[in-house]
Amino acid sequence: MYRLIATDLDETLLTTDKHVSQADIQTINKMEDVKFVLATGRGFFSIQNTLKEVGLYDKENEYCISYNGAVITENKDNRIIHMEPLDYSDALKLFDIGQKYDVCIHLYTLDNCYAYRIFENERQYLNNRIKVTEFEGQDISFIKDDVILKVLYCNSDIDYLRKIKEELELDDVYDVSLSANRYLEFNRKGVNKGLGLRKLAEYLNIPIEETIAVGDSLNDLAMVKEAGLGIGVKNSTIEIIDDCDIILDSTNNESPISEIYERYIKKEN
Repeated sequence: MYRLIATDLDETLLTTDKHVSQADIQTINKMEDVKFVLATGRGFFSIQNTLKEVGLYDKENEYCISYNGAVITENKDNRIIHMEPLDYSDALKLFDIGQKYDVCIHLYTLDNCYAYRIFENERQYLNNRIKVTEFEGQDISFIKDDVILKVLYCNSDIDYLRKIKEELELDDVYDVSLSANRYLEFNRKGVNKGLGLRKLAEYLNIPIEETIAVGDSLNDLAMVKEAGLGIGVKNSTIEIIDDCDIILDSTNNESPISEIYERYIKKEN
């Protein structure tokens, strides 16, 4: 019996038009005995419209995992129940390193996303996803006293980012992942969506064996491996396919949650 489903958003739950399919909305709304949790690399402030679409906006006893597991919130008033920030010194180090590469750099604080050297393709990608504050110059001391959750590098050439990842060899220092075929992400070491899923399951007294995780990219891998059933959508990247228990027949554009419901939830009810 599965009691919790945690799903990634971009390229997993959301279609290419950045919405949840009507079929999946209907499916989510009828899963009364299963917690449905959004698990995203984005900040919780940027996913409120998706929560509205699926009927979980500002609801008590409903939860989100955000910033790649660095924050867990109850949807009601976005109440924080767990947080794992980066030190400012780490953000500064990653920002300085990123300036040596052809990347846009995002700095995520608790309530904002700051973008350095943003390019037009990235502006278009972020439209209706994340609001960013663009800045110039090499001084990031303006976030020194903020809660910093993660840093990422952006380039639309994912192979270029893979090369940066290999060259930097920072996996022993940070949790490093790729996502959305355009991001190289850095969180505090040990902080990932898998940690977020485990912490939330413990908080809800749900055995991890009774959880499902759904994703498509490397930043979903820890969650997929942690869950009782780890699922990849059909359009999953090569980095996670071998570690998924199941690869769906559905892409993110083909109502993957409905397929999961029919295969693994409906028969239990």
